[in-house]
Amino acid sequence: MEYKDYYKLLGVTKSSTTEEISKAFKKLARKYHPDLNPNDPQAESKFKDINEAYEVLKDPEKRKLYDSLGPNWKDGQNFQPPPGFDKSHFHFGGAGGQGFDAGAFSDFFETIFGGGFGGAGGPRGAKFRSSNEFGGYGDAGFGGFGGAGGFSQRPRRGTDANAGLELTLEEAYRGGSKAITLQEQVTGPDGRPQMSTKTLNVNIPPGIKDGAKIRLSGQGNPGMSGGTSGDLYLKIRILPHHLFKLEEGNVILDLPLAPWEAALGAKVEIPTLDGRIEMNIPAGLGSGKKLRIRGKGLGPKSNPADQYVRIMIQTPKDLTDEERELWTKLSELSHFEPRNF
Repeated sequence: MEYKDYYKLLGVTKSSTTEEISKAFKKLARKYHPDLNPNDPQAESKFKDINEAYEVLKDPEKRKLYDSLGPNWKDGQNFQPPPGFDKSHFHFGGAGGQGFDAGAFSDFFETIFGGGFGGAGGPRGAKFRSSNEFGGYGDAGFGGFGGAGGFSQRPRRGTDANAGLELTLEEAYRGGSKAITLQEQVTGPDGRPQMSTKTLNVNIPPGIKDGAKIRLSGQGNPGMSGGTSGDLYLKIRILPHHLFKLEEGNVILDLPLAPWEAALGAKVEIPTLDGRIEMNIPAGLGSGKKLRIRGKGLGPKSNPADQYVRIMIQTPKDLTDEERELWTKLSELSHFEPRNF
């Protein structure tokens, strides 16, 4: 059995006042309370140790008896009470002590103070004290050690969660219902965290833009002490498209044209997110010029963005002798000057 240095556990000294000891205990209790450190056995063990230390050092009689062990006892040494040591029995608990069960006090504690803990916990079931003894924990989010309810916590809303949702450009344009599968951490039957799969149906607003967020109420992280769950935010990522590019909500289509189509004008069938349409190409357009099709981009139905058709003039390769002769004749007849500098 090892000696426990209660002063060291609370981070105080033998000369510390009761007020300083209480302040140190409250600070550590906020840090290591099991509700704030779920599934962390080290935090739970630390929480039990600081409560045991405070149980002794806050009480003048128990503190005096503990101090009488003398300065030669060091943490880690095998402990046996010194010859002639007056082992007293103290009563712990009562109505105010019933509540959050921290488990038993240590063998070291019982060797010094005996097992007369009282209350419902029995000799090995010490309970922590009520809020009228310890005071509130407002800035830590606790309601205090509440009467017969023990160390209680006010209901707290769960935190929000974030995830990504990839959509094709067509899905973003049309909107509608989409089933998604997510992995979430839950508490298993043995009390340990484990991963679980859940499927949700998401209603995608038509015309949703890249980077927008969809909120799913109550699908975030679970609350504590009966609090409501947080929300789940899905950030939209629109996948690259083989035909279209996006500039904010506008859809851009590069339209290849032959030189004579650009020079003479043409009627061309082009794709849109709503299907294919015929478009009149005015004569004399150069590469890089844009034509607009209203309302065929992303955005709400009341104010959608547009689709732009960008002219890209392509020149023929691998000319036949006849084609080369005609292009040569055209160049001799034309007065067009592409460079004006």
